[in-house]
Amino acid sequence: MINKIRIIFLLTLLSSVAFTQESVFKYKKLPSVSIKDVKGQTFKTDSIVNNGKPIIISFWATWCKPCVRELTTISDVYDEWVKETGVKLYAISVDDSRSMTLVAPMVNGKGWDYTVLLDPNGDFKRAMSVGPIPHTFLLNGKGEVVWQHTSFSEGDELNLIEMVKKLLKGEELK
Repeated sequence: MINKIRIIFLLTLLSSVAFTQESVFKYKKLPSVSIKDVKGQTFKTDSIVNNGKPIIISFWATWCKPCVRELTTISDVYDEWVKETGVKLYAISVDDSRSMTLVAPMVNGKGWDYTVLLDPNGDFKRAMSVGPIPHTFLLNGKGEVVWQHTSFSEGDELNLIEMVKKLLKGEELK
């Protein structure tokens, strides 16, 4: 009996701390952290807004191949997404001080039309409990985190835009 209780306790504990690839947050507001834009100007994260429309925040790095693939794939359809849903994407680079000089040239070379911000000390990353990258968050029109996803595989961008559309329709995100 004691062993069964221990096993149940361990399974419960493991399931509560296990990292899930996708999960739903219920109304977690963005923390207020000072980071930089690509021109070196200070940017407060609690000022991430989109006039009541959905927001995507993607944590990435220049050295992360899945991150670059994700943002490049989204870039191909981003204009359509904006026209259809009004969504806005913020790409938060977690490159450290040694590699953050590569961010602007990569963004310009790829033609990404996102707001790109720099978090070289990882302050925003820690405040958002970001694990492995890419790590993407979806916020509702009130700036509340309602969904997140880690990693990237071809087709994940389709799931992301479906989540945006469900959010706009007021449907529950799972």
